[in-house]
Amino acid sequence: MRRVFLAILCLLWLAPLSAAERTLLVVGDSLSAAYGMDVQSGWVALLKKRLAQERLDYRIVNASISGDTSANGLARLPRLLDEHKPAVVIIELGANDGLRGLSLAQLKHNITAMVTKAKDIKARVLLAGVQLPPNYGGTYAGKFRRVYREIAREQGVALVPDMLDDIVTYRELMQPDRLHPNAKAQWRILDNFWPYLRPLL
Repeated sequence: MRRVFLAILCLLWLAPLSAAERTLLVVGDSLSAAYGMDVQSGWVALLKKRLAQERLDYRIVNASISGDTSANGLARLPRLLDEHKPAVVIIELGANDGLRGLSLAQLKHNITAMVTKAKDIKARVLLAGVQLPPNYGGTYAGKFRRVYREIAREQGVALVPDMLDDIVTYRELMQPDRLHPNAKAQWRILDNFWPYLRPLL
């Protein structure tokens, strides 16, 4: 009887850990928050469907907020990690830093700190890179793009080089503001993520 009791106690103790290891956390901005469309049309919601198709049992927490900068994400992350204890963290931030012309050194510091905090709880990290519109100038846009590559190399994490690759050049895939992809583009965004995300699951 005592052995049965200990076995049950063991299972109860391990259950929360098992669940925590199956959480995928997305910390992003409007590009991941389904801005301008029904939330079920966004790429994060579509990711849930793909995981089900692939029989990968993950709970997705989408903590993306439109307008967020890397500083906002860094401020929110500790609570999110403590609450959800994710196994995988996708960091999709920086576009608003770039659009506002904020310091690239600060951008790198903020995202590096986010990566470090996620790694500290043994989470696997996927960093999502974005590119700025050409009117922001080649020099700044080039340095902005390099920030993601440098962080991925220095921190040893996976990188989606450009989550909007093969999207922004097609007017029919963009919303009228020319900054946000529309609902038709969301499967393509997911396809841009998938080759880099799948090995982490």
